[in-house]
Amino acid sequence: MFNTKLQKYKLILASGSPRRQQFFKDLELDFEIRLKEVEEIFPPELKAGEITNYLAELKAAAFDGTLLDHEILVTSDTIVWHNNQALGKPKDKEDAFRILKSLSNNTHEVITSVCFKTNSKTDLICETTKVTFNELSDEAIHYYIENYKPFDKAGSYGIQEWIGFIGVSKIEGSYANVMGMPVDKVYKYLSNLE
Repeated sequence: MFNTKLQKYKLILASGSPRRQQFFKDLELDFEIRLKEVEEIFPPELKAGEITNYLAELKAAAFDGTLLDHEILVTSDTIVWHNNQALGKPKDKEDAFRILKSLSNNTHEVITSVCFKTNSKTDLICETTKVTFNELSDEAIHYYIENYKPFDKAGSYGIQEWIGFIGVSKIEGSYANVMGMPVDKVYKYLSNLE
């Protein structure tokens, strides 16, 4: 159904994230993966969704001058926003422990921006989901880090993994967004393409 509508376009996902790639497969989209190295640095004055918007657009800008007229590039960025700061991917085990300890017994926001870029326009969507964790014991945090190695995940956790099952007590908003993409909004955007 979806692909018929998108026949005149070629969809390009510029993401190395296995979760984002799987979302596109699960939506039964025909897409190609194209990757470019981008240094993900943002101006320090940016807050919350301004950061993910900036980074999603920055990733798209790396493809300036390379897109064909019928191609739609999709880039995305996710952060965990907690205590007025962005929590990215942890640097090491100690950093992952510190981050998870700060999320324990607290509510944080997971913010994802998705950028859709063609030769004629650039559109952005941004989604925020609130996630509340139970109190996590040091043992549980260490167990999770050792066994799941969440070093490629913003906020040091994957909600679809063990820590999500035992730790998350409440979620307000899109579950898929916490995994890295507000799939319902992406579907809606692509469905409305002329």
